[in-house]
Amino acid sequence: MNKNELINELSEETTFSKKDVTRVVDSLTRIIGRTLKKAEKVSITGFGTFWLSRRSARKGINPTNLQRIDLPEANVPRFKPGKGLRETVKAARFASTV
Repeated sequence: MNKNELINELSEETTFSKKDVTRVVDSLTRIIGRTLKKAEKVSITGFGTFWLSRRSARKGINPTNLQRIDLPEANVPRFKPGKGLRETVKAARFASTV
C-alpha cells in the first residue's frame, strides 16, 4: 500500500474528505519526523514505537566500481511494533515472491 492508497482507505473508512485525510497523514509524518529529530520517542499504543538510533561509522563497498569507502556515522529511525499490531499480522499469509 502506498500513500495514495492509504489516503483512499482512510477516506472511505472515516467518511472524511481525501483532502482532510491527506492533511492529517502529512501532519502525522511531519510530527513524527520532528519528534525523532529532537531524539524523542513516539509511542502509539497498540501500534508501536518510533525512536532514533545511532549507526556507527563503518567500511562499505561502492557497488558500481567495488571500491572500499568510508561510511560516516548516521542517525537512523527505528520502529518496534506494539502488541496490537503484532497480533493483527501474526496470522498474515505471505504471497510467494518467486
